[in-house]
Amino acid sequence: MSLRSGRLNTGAREAVAPQEVSDKWAADSNPYDGMDPVFLALSRLRRRKWDATTEVASELLGRNAFDQQVWWIKCRALTSKNWVDDTEVEEEGLGELLLDDNATAQLPRPGTSLNNPQAATSGPSPAVRPTSQGGRPLSGFVRPGTGSARPGSGVSLERALTASRIGTAMTRPVTTSGRFIRLGTASMQSEPGGAFININKVNVQKYAERPAMCKALCDYMLHVEHAPKRAAELAAAATTFAKFKDWWWKARLGKAYYQMGLLRDSEQQLLSSIKEQPMVTTYLQLANIYLRLDQPNKALETLAKGSARFGHDVSLLLAQARVHDAVNAADKAVTVYKQVLSLDASNVESVACLASFQFYSDQPEVALRYYRRLLQMGCDTPALWSNLGLCCFGAGQYDMCLTCFDKALQGAGQDTLGDIWYNISHVAIGIGDLGLAYQALKVAVAADPNHAEAHNNLAVLELKKGNLELSRSGFREAARLGPFSFEPPFNSALLAHKLGETQESFDHVNKALECWPEHTESKELIEILRSKFT
Repeated sequence: MSLRSGRLNTGAREAVAPQEVSDKWAADSNPYDGMDPVFLALSRLRRRKWDATTEVASELLGRNAFDQQVWWIKCRALTSKNWVDDTEVEEEGLGELLLDDNATAQLPRPGTSLNNPQAATSGPSPAVRPTSQGGRPLSGFVRPGTGSARPGSGVSLERALTASRIGTAMTRPVTTSGRFIRLGTASMQSEPGGAFININKVNVQKYAERPAMCKALCDYMLHVEHAPKRAAELAAAATTFAKFKDWWWKARLGKAYYQMGLLRDSEQQLLSSIKEQPMVTTYLQLANIYLRLDQPNKALETLAKGSARFGHDVSLLLAQARVHDAVNAADKAVTVYKQVLSLDASNVESVACLASFQFYSDQPEVALRYYRRLLQMGCDTPALWSNLGLCCFGAGQYDMCLTCFDKALQGAGQDTLGDIWYNISHVAIGIGDLGLAYQALKVAVAADPNHAEAHNNLAVLELKKGNLELSRSGFREAARLGPFSFEPPFNSALLAHKLGETQESFDHVNKALECWPEHTESKELIEILRSKFT
């Protein structure tokens, strides 16, 4: 089978001198037993062997640098190798968060903003369900940005610039665009001889007249070179050439604008693309824009429209459940997760989130069944074994509890070690072994110095030992590390009240009520303090 090759006069790539190429492609010395090398590269591309495809295509381009088909194959291989699914809710950089010029309501209504997730609560109370650094309840499945605090959510600039719990809370890139630039630089260094395409010399008008080549080049600019500005120029020229009828170019133009931070321009292009041709990925990208603009209800409306058109697509349902989790609407999220499982019974995220919800709803036996299902599906992580240990303890299966924690510790890394020892301390407190609990909390704090819950519980044990100063400092540290947790300020208020420091107790109990206005003990304490003031 012979494939026709054409010539493309452009400065988009540099030709390799013919004398540098060996004679390995001669008919009598072909290392592939007579197989056409172009067909071999195409076959490897279809089998998702990106590096092998690039190797063969590079050799062929060394022979003929103007072979359009081989150029397209190599371009697609490099793009597929560096492709990142940007339809997921991504983690925003500090630059985008702190220097965002999009105006949002300072006092939003409950349930309408991501900046104030505790305004509307459903499901388990904060007394039994821990919250992330952004004030949102832990959902049971780690996703980018779910544990991060957003500006306007009660976190100071100094707090936002410091890292918290390893890998899950406040550690984030400075800017998303800066990360794209570093990724593009890394991809250039990985290519022998530099970048495959010199995008600064690309004639966008010429490429716009060749749709197949142009689409491959646009994806290359977005996912390999991470140059959204040049990709937007190319997409704009191609859209004009297509007489504004091609949905694909409008979607790519919207993606390029989104990466540049032009959210309203991106929204306009994606809406126009949906009018031409509704697609699942376009609905997901449009919902991401509304989430960046702090409009979760608008995002839910967009995802609901997509689900009505694509009823059997689980990605749209999962995106809805994540938004419900983000605004602290746990009951609605659980309903959507169950819909996902009715369509895809092996969806790991839905099973994990339902298990977490059942555990914090005081149903560890049901949660145990969900986690056992994850084990049967092949999930074998330290976090899963730790959750299994807690569920076994809550369900009264004490013989399996310590075995599960032992398995968790065997495979634990630095990012999960603190949580595992913290859970072990809970088991020790449950069986009345305060010595083991104290040692486990010490190890948890040593493994993760930013573990707010461990600091709080360790301070309680220090108080039981009579170490008042250590207890006070522990409560203060826990309140600093967990600004949305009500236990540390309440414990500080209760300790100050018993020591006769009424004003300090009043200040701390007010902070506890800000974190959870429905906390009964805080209400009782503040009434006692007010009676003393009057």
